[in-house]
Amino acid sequence: MRAAVIEATNQLLQDQGLTGLTVSEVARRAQVNETSIYRRWGTRENLIIDALLADAAEQLPVPDSGTLRGDLIAYSTALARYLTSPAGNALDRALASAGDDPATQRLRDQYWDARYAQSGQIATRAIERGELPDTTDPRFVLEMLVAPLHFRIVLTREPLEPDMPARIVDALLHGLVTAVDPRNRDG
Repeated sequence: MRAAVIEATNQLLQDQGLTGLTVSEVARRAQVNETSIYRRWGTRENLIIDALLADAAEQLPVPDSGTLRGDLIAYSTALARYLTSPAGNALDRALASAGDDPATQRLRDQYWDARYAQSGQIATRAIERGELPDTTDPRFVLEMLVAPLHFRIVLTREPLEPDMPARIVDALLHGLVTAVDPRNRDG
């Protein structure tokens, strides 16, 4: 039942966005009773969060290559691929364009808090390996990584060069002022 409901929810989010999604339509598409959805998720917002997180977890697993740079490149490459897919693009636009009423704001906050907690493992492991100072804020690392991708793909809708994830990672790790030799991308 959960898989059918999650799939129906994500499909409706793609088709109609956050504001158009109703639990009754999810139930109809998933061929389950509406009360079953409320019994399991409690609220429409909880259902949407679960669906968004399930999709993101499937499409954006947290890499563990053994190096910070490797993990950041793998994650940003997967994110770029996800954001340019019809599903990822629709979900991201739905989150970005939804209103600012308290329920929607809570939904957005819950989604981003959960995604940062999950993907923040990249920075946390790097801190444990000594690749980053222990004063590093894992969420800030991820914000610096994903913001350019969201800006380019979702807001400006500009094409993304294949090497852009690596360029973003190198700028994040070395700064814009420090010269990075393009022949030595392991930097």
